[in-house]
Amino acid sequence: MTLPKFLLADNSNFPEDIFVLHTEFPRFVINLKDDEIEWFEDLTGEKEEDIATELADLMDKAGAFYDEEIKQYE
Repeated sequence: MTLPKFLLADNSNFPEDIFVLHTEFPRFVINLKDDEIEWFEDLTGEKEEDIATELADLMDKAGAFYDEEIKQYE
């Protein structure tokens, strides 16, 4: 199965939260409400500087993905 790079996710138990799931390495879910991230990968041993740079880029892309998806519903 081919998955898109980002997926929107929601849950009725968290009505105020906006989740975006990143399906490629490093896999994670981000809550756009507060930018909290839950990693699905063990990043031990990765260079901290590389991870920080990639994380900032992926957070921006997750937010842009969400904005584009919401525009389709307006």
